[in-house]
Order: sequence, then C-alpha cells, then structure tokens
Amino acid sequence: MNNLTEEINACLQVLEKGGLILYPTDTVWGVGCDATNEAAVKRIYELKNRDDSKALICLVANDAMLERHIDKVPDLAYDIIDLSTKPTTIIYDNPKGIAKNLVANDNSLAIRVASDKFCQYLINKFRKPIVSTSANVSGDPSPGGFHEISETILKGVDYVVNLASESPNAVPSAIIKLGSDGTVKVIRE
Repeated sequence: MNNLTEEINACLQVLEKGGLILYPTDTVWGVGCDATNEAAVKRIYELKNRDDSKALICLVANDAMLERHIDKVPDLAYDIIDLSTKPTTIIYDNPKGIAKNLVANDNSLAIRVASDKFCQYLINKFRKPIVSTSANVSGDPSPGGFHEISETILKGVDYVVNLASESPNAVPSAIIKLGSDGTVKVIRE
C-alpha cells in the first residue's frame, strides 16, 4: 500500500497545479487532469493533437460524485453500472461543475465510475472527476500496454505513475449514450 499511497500523493500534487498525469485505468493507460480545470483540459487536447469538439471521458469515484456532476442521472444508468461485466462509460445530458471544453456540443459528457482501485483512491482523495483519455496521439491506435506509449505522450505529461501493474483489459470501455428523453444508444461495445 505504501507505493500506492506515494503514487497517489505524487499525482495529487500534479493535478492540483493543473498538470497532466499518465496513469493506469480500468481499461487502457490514460492521460488525465482535473476535469474542472479548463486550462488543463486544453493541454490534453493539444498533447493529443485532438480537436476539442471531440469530447473526452472523465472518471468519477462513485455514484455520489456522478450525481454532483450530472443534472439528473437516469435510473437506467445505475442498472448499467451495476450489471456491466466490463468497464462501461455512459454519456449523460446536462453536466455541471465541469470544464466547459470537456462538454460536447450537444451538452453531454462521457463519465465512467472507476472500478480500478488506484483510480478510485486517487479520485476520492482528489475529490473531483479526472479526465481519462487514451494515452495516444489522435489517430494513432490506443496503446495495448505501457511499452506502446509514444515518446510524445511520455514527454508531454507532468507525471508518469510508477506502478508495475498493466491494465487488466487493455481495451477501451464500452460507451452507451443515455438521453434525458429516455433514448439509449450504444456507441461502442
């Protein structure tokens, strides 16, 4: 637990200053920042060479944090979160308390409740959502493991988490859009 605590504390120092971290998630290695800090989110778009009209995913630690950042969480979302057999990101309408450049043009936001122990501890201690986008330049494939992360990404972040574990899935999450009007659309299985 000591190494985990040291890594979380190092990440917190970077996140609190608006910095970028490279960290293992419940899916693939991700680039993250404070999801409420517009300047930090802008740095991720620039690092990934990605148009900011393509929204990013953010992670929350639990249902309570989800409810603080979504106007009305549909009941179906809780069933999906509880019953999913793999990490599942849900796109919600009407986010609040999030950096404006993280919200899509249709006023929606992709959020996943983290299932990974490191991510849960980090987000709980930070007390704010964290951006989670794959650790690759836009257009390049997502890295299957740490050894596949490009120099551009490694040099572009302010801190690289030093945990021996590789992501257990090494595949992106499923993505489902839940409209406030009751519509359900599978974006990625």
